[in-house]
Amino acid sequence: MRRGIYLLEEVDFRPMNSKRPLEYLTWLTRYKQEDRLRSAPELTSGMSIRSREIDLVGAFYAVGITGHPQFKAVTLWDCHGGWDGGWRQMMEIYTGVDGKLFLSDIDDLRFSAFSRPLGAVHGSPALSSLCAEGYAAEFYLFESATVRPGAALEYLEAVRAERAPLLASYGHRLVGLYEVLFCDTEVVTLWGMSLDSHLAMQRARDAALGLDDEVPGDPRLLDWSKRARDYLSGPWRETLLSPFPGSRLALDRRP
Repeated sequence: MRRGIYLLEEVDFRPMNSKRPLEYLTWLTRYKQEDRLRSAPELTSGMSIRSREIDLVGAFYAVGITGHPQFKAVTLWDCHGGWDGGWRQMMEIYTGVDGKLFLSDIDDLRFSAFSRPLGAVHGSPALSSLCAEGYAAEFYLFESATVRPGAALEYLEAVRAERAPLLASYGHRLVGLYEVLFCDTEVVTLWGMSLDSHLAMQRARDAALGLDDEVPGDPRLLDWSKRARDYLSGPWRETLLSPFPGSRLALDRRP
């Protein structure tokens, strides 16, 4: 089985016009739904590469109150076929630097975008399998962590073996364990959950810290934070994402 290759993109919008992420996510989900019916990839003016093998699995509005810059959209792409599939198709559009690369229907809508190429590790679900299952969640927990150089795979294995069962006990389902490619200091994990699951885990952590006496505390949550420091060397952050209707990981998949 080939390694799963994915792409995560964070998109910012300036000035702070709240309609811009709505316009972007509506435009993106609509044309990618059309791409699922395509028979061959094509480089087009206005929309760049059109391909069913470059699959928009997740389109999210970043929940700003959890630590994202406002306003932000996050997208998750599945390169079907891995390196020789969707990734090759994305790379081929840069051969010869075709003029179509510099034309977009959403010019001036986005302020900036940052992409992370991701490689799945052992225990990471195939996004295509999750989509085939029809899996979707109310919210998604997005972790970005800076690890010691070379420790990415060790950290992700610890997450798989130790943290995933803990989060599962709070109704969090593992969606992805990813090494950020072309660097050796960053990882990304993604989890699906309900709002109630999110709140229950936060209160259990507060109680373990002695800051909430109305629910039982769970010291395992604090133990994991200490354990994670064996691998971390820089910023670690978790933020929440709300799936946009029409995307594959949204409860409401209508366009």
